[in-house]
Amino acid sequence: MITVLIADDHSFIREGIKNLITQEYDIKVIAETANPLEIIELTLKHKPNILILDLSMPGKDGLDVLKEIKLQVPDTKVLIMTMMAEDQFAVRTLKAGASGYLTKNSAPEELIKAIRKIYSGKKYISTSLAEKLADDIDATLNKNPIEVLSDREFQILKLLAAGKSQTDIAGELSLSTSTVNTYRSRILEKLNLHTNAELIHFALTNRLID
Repeated sequence: MITVLIADDHSFIREGIKNLITQEYDIKVIAETANPLEIIELTLKHKPNILILDLSMPGKDGLDVLKEIKLQVPDTKVLIMTMMAEDQFAVRTLKAGASGYLTKNSAPEELIKAIRKIYSGKKYISTSLAEKLADDIDATLNKNPIEVLSDREFQILKLLAAGKSQTDIAGELSLSTSTVNTYRSRILEKLNLHTNAELIHFALTNRLID
């Protein structure tokens, strides 16, 4: 039996996933949560085969949750299921330890296929993303500028683009305000931007805001 933990702050998404999984003889939902601060605790307690994780739950960055899971419960495989743009987020999460990536507008059968493939020890990405990655192999000169950012820079970019102040970001990430300001300066420099307005426009253009 493949055991699954669902972490998503939208109840209708969790119910939809559970209803889909109950139709399968070999997959079972053993726990769920809408609170990102409970994910590590529940994963340690239940040790599910697969964690279905939304990247954009409020209160804790999904990429940080993913990294903590891979450190503390490495046997649990993580399937990212989010509204965030596949072409901007999938590769980053796979590099951070995810076993698969699905957007929430994927067909229901894609989720079941992803769960079984990940459980078997393989990675799961959509056909469209696989084609994009293949196209990108010979396109290193046209590298996506987002890829030059570290995970922390990428995280702070998203928070700034969402309209959060440097003080709010510092509190949320347990950093000093000066450190956040340093990260902001690096982000602007790497992306050849100059103001927060340009940064927000960049994030909207690249579909970084959920």
